[in-house]
Amino acid sequence: MDSMYPPPENQAPTYPPPGAMPRARSSPRLPIMITVLVALIALWYLPYYLNRLEYSKTQGEVQAIREELPGLKLDALGKAFGLMARQVGPSVVHIDTTRGDGLRTYQAQGQASGVIVDVAGYVVTNFHVIEGASDITVGLSDRRSLPAEVIGFDAGTDLAVLKINADGLIAAEWGDSDKLEVGELVWAVGNPFGLDRSITFGILSAKGRRGVVASPYQEFLQTDAAVNPGNSGGPLVDIEGKIVGINTAIVGPTYQGIGFAIPSNTAREIYDTLKASGTVERGYLGTGLGPVTQEAVKTLGLKDTVGALVLQVGRGSPAERAGIEPGDVIMRWDGKEVEDHGALSLMVARTPVGKEVEVVLIRDGKEQTVEVVVGRRPN
Repeated sequence: MDSMYPPPENQAPTYPPPGAMPRARSSPRLPIMITVLVALIALWYLPYYLNRLEYSKTQGEVQAIREELPGLKLDALGKAFGLMARQVGPSVVHIDTTRGDGLRTYQAQGQASGVIVDVAGYVVTNFHVIEGASDITVGLSDRRSLPAEVIGFDAGTDLAVLKINADGLIAAEWGDSDKLEVGELVWAVGNPFGLDRSITFGILSAKGRRGVVASPYQEFLQTDAAVNPGNSGGPLVDIEGKIVGINTAIVGPTYQGIGFAIPSNTAREIYDTLKASGTVERGYLGTGLGPVTQEAVKTLGLKDTVGALVLQVGRGSPAERAGIEPGDVIMRWDGKEVEDHGALSLMVARTPVGKEVEVVLIRDGKEQTVEVVVGRRPN
């Protein structure tokens, strides 16, 4: 029998009381284990929820774009591109040539282009397209094939003008290459590898490219529109379908993202001259020119490398008659700054024969002005 009396004062009570269930003691490691388990679960599912969040964000952006696109009227822009292609396409021609070396005759087909610039039948193409040809045939968009007459050519700028006799021709319009800005949209139209009136799209990558070919009279527009063998002589056009260049050269045997076109303002000037007279006369100074190097800057007492260094002067040349000497640095030609010797060569070539031009030069560190009567460049 249990005692009903409390234990003596010197005896500690007993817990739990007799007959009671013992209490379980909590382990101090349990909260840590729970925390680790929750963390592992979170790490397992976190990428999934992050991906879902990113997907939801992307889905929202796509939906926003779908709602915005109709307002941008891109279908109208695409239609404008299509109309432009249809506008210029009938003006682009396919050029076939026949060449012979006296012993044999062979025909090269499908490797050249041209563009009709006058409904009277005048066609502009590259000189290298028709160089040495005994017969030239022009193929039109309506499948007519006509013989062509060479009106004139200019090897210096690699341009030629042909004439065909046909009615119902559609001429492309000339654009202004000087107003064309780097980054603007352009299209190349031609017959690459014989694929008639192919059209490619890109931007104007650069202007005023010199030194691409050996001729000192050429400076090019650069584009990333696809240009391949057969595009030579075809037009480079702007968004309005106007000619802003004549496709002429590429880097490498096939397209690598770099193509060159003769600016339309140059092509149109040469076209007008060839149409009128069949030949191109170029201004002549009679000097050998070179770049202004850093060494020349120190030696000649110049401020920078701008200008054209006169290396030699031809006997009896317009330069000699004007008093220009080797070692002079020409800074201005006919009121325009001379960037370098290549730019001066172009300036002189484009100056009318017989014109009196003011030339500003530096000699012995001092600026002088002379008058030059531009001569006719010998053939």
